[in-house]
Amino acid sequence: MATTADIKNGMCLDIDGQYYFITEFLHVKPGKGPAFVRTKMKNVITGRTFDKTFNSGVRIEEVRIERREYQYLYQDDMGYNFMNNETYEQVSVNKEIINGVDFLKEGMMCEVVIHAQSETILYVDLPVQVALLITYTEPGLKGDTATNATKPATVETGATVRVPLFINEGETIRVDTRNGSYVERVKA
Repeated sequence: MATTADIKNGMCLDIDGQYYFITEFLHVKPGKGPAFVRTKMKNVITGRTFDKTFNSGVRIEEVRIERREYQYLYQDDMGYNFMNNETYEQVSVNKEIINGVDFLKEGMMCEVVIHAQSETILYVDLPVQVALLITYTEPGLKGDTATNATKPATVETGATVRVPLFINEGETIRVDTRNGSYVERVKA
């Protein structure tokens, strides 16, 4: 058991059976009254954030988590299959707990966050940016670089990304997996 004095960013807490990450915290010592800790927390499963205040010295239940590198292998009717490259252990993961699942391609290295005591997978994070090949988009026209207009493009994973008008089919682009936005064209 930890106390509020041990709170730091990135710490995972168990509150009423739900897991939360602390994204921000502030120790407050008002001139009148007891000290307290104001936190901003993010739910591990839903991703929703909220503010919570703890009185100073209160015991909190810290959850020990581990971040491990896994390689994505394939998808089947059981879910998405990942392999630990150190132990060669394979695990199947549901689509709901994979962040940026639309940009997942075979062979990609991902970070799997695991509850250390129960060995259950909390969620899977893809790399922040991935390079993907464009399989279909309308052809670009010469001189389309001046405006900020975009068009839809289908990438190799089947996801649709809004890209600038000058991007053509067969080119490789870099995509931000957190929000699905175009970042840049990858030079060959």
